[in-house]
This record gives sequence, C-alpha cells and structure tokens, in this order.
Amino acid sequence: MKLSGYFLPTLKEHPAEAQIVSHRLMLRAGMIRQASAGIYSWLPLGFRVLKKIEQIVREEQDAAGAQELLMPTIQSADLWRESGRYEDYGKEMLRITDRHDRDMLYGPTNEELITAIFRDSVRSYRELPRLLYHIQWKFRDEVRPRFGVMRGREFLMKDSYSFDIDYDGARRAYNRMFVAYLRTFARMGLKAIPMRADTGPIGGDLSHEFIILAETGESEVFCHRDFLSFDPLGEDVDYDADLQPVFDKWTGLYAATDEMHDAAEAARLGDALVSARGIEVGHIFYFGTKYSKAMNAVVAGPSGEEIPVEMGSYGIGVSRLVGGIIEASHDESGIIWPDSVAPFDVGLINLRAGDAECDTACNDLYGKLRAAGLDVLYDDRDERAGAKFASMDLIGLPWQLIVGPRGIKSGVVELKRRATGERDELSVDAALGWLTGGG
Repeated sequence: MKLSGYFLPTLKEHPAEAQIVSHRLMLRAGMIRQASAGIYSWLPLGFRVLKKIEQIVREEQDAAGAQELLMPTIQSADLWRESGRYEDYGKEMLRITDRHDRDMLYGPTNEELITAIFRDSVRSYRELPRLLYHIQWKFRDEVRPRFGVMRGREFLMKDSYSFDIDYDGARRAYNRMFVAYLRTFARMGLKAIPMRADTGPIGGDLSHEFIILAETGESEVFCHRDFLSFDPLGEDVDYDADLQPVFDKWTGLYAATDEMHDAAEAARLGDALVSARGIEVGHIFYFGTKYSKAMNAVVAGPSGEEIPVEMGSYGIGVSRLVGGIIEASHDESGIIWPDSVAPFDVGLINLRAGDAECDTACNDLYGKLRAAGLDVLYDDRDERAGAKFASMDLIGLPWQLIVGPRGIKSGVVELKRRATGERDELSVDAALGWLTGGG
C-alpha cells in the first residue's frame, strides 16, 4: 500500500479528550474516530490490527476444538426472561421495541441465545461435548464510557460456550479454554497472567480473569515472580490429553487483582512478589446448570433420564485488546506493534520522493517485498524526512526500511527495528534477506 493513497488521518497533537495512552495514540495514528460516546469507527489502519487479533483468536479457538458460528446482535427479550436476567441485568442493557411492539435488546452477551440454540438442536448425551464460539459486536450502555476502546459501549468480543454431560467434562472444557487463552495472548506478544475472579452477572462458582501487565494498566495486580518466566508457547499442546497439570501450574502460584488481594499471603512471598499494573483482556466462567435448568436445556442420559447440561462461557475482548497491546507496548514516539498483530510488516521510506534513483530503488524493493508475502506500507509522499520518520514511529510498524540518495550511492539501505531503535546499514539483498526470513 502506498501511503500517498492510503486513508491515514494522523494527528500531530494529543487529543484533549483522550485520558490514557492507547486512546491518545489510536486517535493520533488514525486508527479510530469517535462516532458518539463510547462508540467508534475503525479506520483502515485500526481495522487491519483488529482483524489480525481476531484471526489469532480464531486460530487458537479452532485448535482447541471449538466450532465457529455467528449469532445476531439483536436478541429477543423473551429468552432473557426465561433465564431471569432481563430485569436483573440493569441499565447496561440497551432495551428496544420493534415495529410489532416486541421487546428486543442489543446483546451484551450470548448465554441465553446459545443455550436456546443448543436446547433446540441437541437431544442425547451422545452428542456431547460441544464447544461453540463466535466473534461478534456487543453493546453495554456504560454509564460513563471512557478510555477509548478500553471501556466503550460497543465492542468486538469472542465468546465461546461449552456444553457437557457432567462436571468432569465441564472442567475439561474449562481447562481447554484456559490453555487456549494463554497461547492466544502469548502469540500477541503479551504476558497474560490468570487470576481468580468474581463471576459477576454471568453467574457460577469458578472464574479466571486474564490480566496483561502494563505500566499504564487500569488496576493494581500482584503475582509471583515466576509467572514472568512462564512460556505458554514453549511446547505443543495436546487438547485431547489431561490439561489439569497445565492448569495447576498456572494457578498454583499467588496471583490476585487488588479486589482479591490477600496482604498476609503476599507478605509471605517477600521478594518473590511482583506488584504491577494490569489490564483485563479475557474472562472465563464455569457456571454449571445455571442456564440449562432455567431454560430447560436437557439431554437424554444413558438411562433415558433428562439431564441439564453443564455449561461454561469464555470471553476475549478483541477490540479491547487493540488498546491493551498499545498500553503494554509503546514509547514517547508512538506505538510499538508486536510482529504478529502489526497492521503492516514493513514501512518503506523514500527519503527523496521524485528523485529518479530513489524512486526506482523503492519501487523495486516494494515489489520484491510484496512478492515475498510481506505487507508493506510505502511512504512515497513528498514530505520532509523528519515528518516521515515521525509518522512511521507513531504508527509503530515493526520494521522501517529507509532509502535515500546517500545510501544508494554507497549501495546500502538502512533497516530500523522499531522496538529497539537499532539501525543497520545493509546491502539491498541483505535487507531483503533479513526481512523475508533468509538473512
């Protein structure tokens, strides 16, 4: 993509309404624009990141055995009356009436709807277990939406739901999602730590939040230092095996949000205790038969008896993750995207657009990088070098490939790693080899 034709409305100054780093940088980098309070349009650069994150989430859900479907954003109030949550949910639920005076709502979550789908489709325990998910927009009418996409009213969420015949099966599903979440966040370059959590309006008696550590995080968290060296991607996972040992490893050490913090327990850890700021990016729940009993989601057991299914739900804030990653990975110049979620792999900078030799060299590099399967943002604008460097640092692409008249005369280009600021002068072939994995 050539930057001269790319819709990237960057801002030079910090927007006055933005209170946290991710909100400021997403507005400045031309990723989002506010449509109304807590509701945002995703512009091309931001949408590319959103889709990269969504794809990682999808791949890890699929690997764990979950099957994707798609449920609507608008739901019938009757389902929520069945579960008993229609009145209890509160003003965060946007309640609407259609032209036939039927009570509807903009879904804040999907426990009721997925339970109804299961209830109408599955009859026997032989059809279990089932693990279903979708990635869909949600709406919760926050009384005070703030912090950009970190606490908006409309947000993109992955929510999955498990259905099992008994508690042991439900725990296996819970452990599957627990491990899938660890891998999902690690693939995004994040250090995510699972912490016991309150189940809130979802219900149930087992729940974990996944918290990423960030200096600008929204709340204080505490954990054992050993968590910082754990690597969820260190070995392959067999989802058909017993994952309880993995669960035990990640829950056997102290980890707590400020609401769940045990000062006495923390004091016993001494220097092994880490105190940091954290951001919640995922939440998993086991709630047993809370919804299946209320909504009569039963299957015929081995002896023909009706058994309410054991259920769990598992959420990841896909759009919230965009802000969370920025909070965890930025500097004074702008965003620093991890390679796996960057909107483009390389920023190609032509220091003297209009110069025949520079244009020829850049066009050749642009073609070769794209042919190698890399996403390239080519800054071909007639702008001063400082403005081009500032733009690239702001939007945070992992690599910058810099081409100028002096380098061309010497037979070199400059390669900059955004995360470290390290710069190397290389031949064109060496730079291409490095970026395409052959260097």
